[in-house]
Order: sequence, then structure tokens, then C-alpha cells
Amino acid sequence: MSKTAEPQTHSVPSRQRCPQAKGLESIEPLVRSVEETPDPIPTTVTGTIPSWINGSFLRNGPGKFEFGKDRYTHWFDGMAMMHRFHICEGNITYSSRFLRSDSYISNSEKNRIVVSEFGTLAMPDPCKNIFARFFSRFQVPKATDNASVNFVKYKGDYYVSTETNYMRRVDPQSLETKEKVDWSQYIAVNSATAHPHYDREGATYNMGNSYGKSGFFYNIIRVPPPGEKATEDSADLDGAKVICSIRAAEPRKPSYFHSFVMSENYIVFIEQPIKLDLLKFMLYRIQGKSFHKVMTWEPQYETIFHLVDRHTGKQSEVKYRAAPMFTLHQINAFEEDGFLVMDMCCGDDGEVIGDFTLENLRRGPGEEMDKFYNSLCRNLPRRYVLPLTVDEQTRLDQNLVTLHKYTATAKKTNPREVYMTHEELHDDELLQYGGLEFPQINYNQYNGRPYRYFYSCGFGHVFADSLLKMDVHTKELKVWRYPGLYPSEPVFVASPKATEEDDGVVLSVIVTPREEKSTFLLVLDAKTFTELGRAEVPVTIPFGTHGVFNEMG
Repeated sequence: MSKTAEPQTHSVPSRQRCPQAKGLESIEPLVRSVEETPDPIPTTVTGTIPSWINGSFLRNGPGKFEFGKDRYTHWFDGMAMMHRFHICEGNITYSSRFLRSDSYISNSEKNRIVVSEFGTLAMPDPCKNIFARFFSRFQVPKATDNASVNFVKYKGDYYVSTETNYMRRVDPQSLETKEKVDWSQYIAVNSATAHPHYDREGATYNMGNSYGKSGFFYNIIRVPPPGEKATEDSADLDGAKVICSIRAAEPRKPSYFHSFVMSENYIVFIEQPIKLDLLKFMLYRIQGKSFHKVMTWEPQYETIFHLVDRHTGKQSEVKYRAAPMFTLHQINAFEEDGFLVMDMCCGDDGEVIGDFTLENLRRGPGEEMDKFYNSLCRNLPRRYVLPLTVDEQTRLDQNLVTLHKYTATAKKTNPREVYMTHEELHDDELLQYGGLEFPQINYNQYNGRPYRYFYSCGFGHVFADSLLKMDVHTKELKVWRYPGLYPSEPVFVASPKATEEDDGVVLSVIVTPREEKSTFLLVLDAKTFTELGRAEVPVTIPFGTHGVFNEMG
């Protein structure tokens, strides 16, 4: 049972509820370019790595921030670097490779930035004459294939992904870059997220968008489970289809999205008030602006939850609305007695994405860094509860959430609209850790089902500075935190004989700005959240984004 909680959002923004930082250290060394380590090297193991862990922990993230005299502007722009910790019978090796994307190869050949990224606009070739450089401003830039966000899986193959229409297939053992895959060659979408969901039959679901004369749409994509493996070594997205297209509420200002919600029978797309101005998007190259300049936080718009039947693709006629909020990552969702319970990391200010420029991340220690950190939104876990049986007979203006253990509310405000308020899925203790992000669960067994635990990063600094385990029944925390150590997204790996949800380990890569070549892979007991062992790596690794555990590794 949850503790009694406030049924409505706090009027005080999450940023102001968390303590203000003072005297933060510089994290500049965590966003420097590094060298790759293509051949596996041994690590120094201390403690005990359970012998049953057999596979590879794969990580992705930016690793190169300049070519020649050209420098990237935004952290997201750095060239993708893939990392592999191979674990077998208590021994661990490490290797890394830059993704050989077209963007990486072109930039390397020219020794300058020739492909535009999220926050950096590639300048015209200085060798061209003045007229050629002028007219090149009017060419629509090709989307980058610098897939630096995550490892994803389709039909049994691994890909690295970002948020454009391009992915790259990779070998999860050698980290070799394989062919570039264009989503638009398979289905009518212009992008896909780096956070797909997987069902228990092996199908993969994702979200993409499309736009044309008929408007702007958010599309739910389904890629079928693996069939018989073709003899040739090649990408296979055959059978991919759009199962539902959701029309944007504001066709000229569609919403940015990073992920979506999936339960056993439903998919929920969250249309949030981070808006993409399509007119600015068309003009941004002419104006000499990078892509992140076309994204704006517009809290005059409410948040809309679009409910879709995952099996039929049918979209509910009911629109579920809530106060303006910002979300990057969802925790989990499950169905219970006619309700859909959705847990996610949420903030009250969506301007945070554009703030992660390298200039900001490389600020000096103390007052300079404190000012930047204290201006950032804090994301906190929230629970929304959607009533699934709303019809003409449903009464107006009464709380439809009849599950007494939840304090979230939902009220029908007109025939096809329900307005929701959330439950705070935490106690005040979390505030001292700066809120949380990068949530992970025991995905294989509990995704889309009732669950009790999730693991995440606490943000007492601009980059994560703690690891957290949250019990969503009691809202109690377990914490791993040490000064100067910055963990990556925690990934849960279940014990092969597990009988309980948290029977397993949590893996996280720990980096520090205080000393070079002092990275280590941390292995925590998921139940007690205490350290079992670590594997020290004699190379420097930059702060990254997302990762997965490949059991076949």
C-alpha cells in the first residue's frame, strides 16, 4: 500500500522544492574527447562479481566533441561512442569504439564539422566561392546518423539509435559498425525514438512522426518478432507497420517526445507542451540556427494522454488531460481493475533540453556551476491513473479513481475529456538527492505489469551523482552515493534462479572528474543496494546516456 500522499500537484515547482546547491565541483573532464579502445583489455576486479552474470553490458553516449578547429556546441552533438563490458565467470574486459557513422567519417575526412547535429550547425565549405556558400544555406540539411543515445533491438539484431530516421546496425560483441538503416524505406515515418518497448512475444514497438499536406502525426510502429534468420548478415525490418496515427493537437506546433508508455494491452502517447515550431524548423538553416533553437517550452498548453489499444491500433475517443508537465522517461505502466496506472519521471519546466550546451557543462566550480545547476528543472516520479471505461453514462466532475490505495484523481469534464491530477510517487527524502532520472525496472518480468521497485540516478549535480532504489509501495529509498563519483543509468540483471522481483544485480559505470583513468563498473546487490564488486578500467570514459545488458554477450 502507498502512504497517504497529496492528490494534487504541488504549487511550488520541483526546482524550488529541492535544496539549492552550493560549491559544486567542475565536471568538465566528463565531457572531453577520449580515445577508443577497440581491442578488449582486462580490468582490475575488487570484491566479488557473481559467477552467474554472463553477458555484455553495452553503453552508448557522446565521446568526441571536435574535428580540427571546429567544436560542437551541445553535449548531444558529440560523436557516438559504444562501450562494452564483457562479464564471464567473475572476469570483466572492456572495449570501446566510435560508431563509424556517415557523419563521423565525413567529419574525419574533412577534419572539420560538415554534418549538422542537434545543437551545432555545420558551416558551409570555406573552399567554396561566396555564391556557393550563400546558396548552400537554403539546402535542407540531411539528418544525422550519429546514433549516440541507446542500444535497441529489432528482430534479434542490435542497433544504435538516436531520434532521427537513421539507425546503425552493430555487432554487439566486436562493436563493429554495420549498415545504416533508414526507417522511411520501410514505413512512412520521419523519425523513431531511441526508447522502444518489447512485448513477451518478441515484437518491438516504437513511436515516430510524419508530416505532409494532411497534417502532422505521431505514429505507433510495430516490428514483428524474429522469424527464421536469413542466411545473409543484414538488417531486417520487414513486416514493420504503423498500427496507429495520432493527429497532433497543434498541427504547426507538434510536441517533442523522447519515449512513450506501454502496458500489456495499451500504448499511451504523451503530447507534452515542449513544442517544435515547424515554420522555424523550415527556416532554421537559413537563419543560421541549430535544431534545438526550434524547441520551446509552452506551458499555456495542457498535457494530453492519447490512449491506444496495442492489439487493434484503435485510438480511444476520450482525451486524458493534465496540467503542463515535461517528461523524458517513463518508469512503468500496468492495468488494474479497469484502470491504467502510469509512473513516470516528470518536471515542471521543459526548457532543460536546450541547456545542456558544452559551455554550460564546462563551467568552473563553485558559483559558476551552482548558478547553472540551480536553474535546472528537477524531475520527480509521479503516478497518473487513467479510468479505462469512460462513456456517456459516466458522471461529470466526480473522481473516477476508485482504487483507494491511489490518491491520483481523474474527473470527466465533458463527454470526451477526462482531467487528471497525479500522485507524488516519493517522500520528501528524495528532494535532498535532487530528484531522479534514468529509471529502470526488472523489465523482462515486470514491464507492463504491477511492480514494486525501480532503480534510477539522483541528480544532486548537473550529471547524476547517486544511484537510487525506490519502493513504490512504501516510497522508501535505498541510496548509493559518494562525493566525486558520477554513476550512469543503472541496469538491472536478474539472477537465473530469481523468485523475487529484486533478486539480481544492478550495473552502473562510475566516472569521476577528479582523476584520469579511474572509471569502474559497479555491481550492486539489487535487494540490499550494497556493493558486491567493481571492475576498474585503466582508460578514461566520458559521461554517457543509455545502455542494455546483452545476455548472449
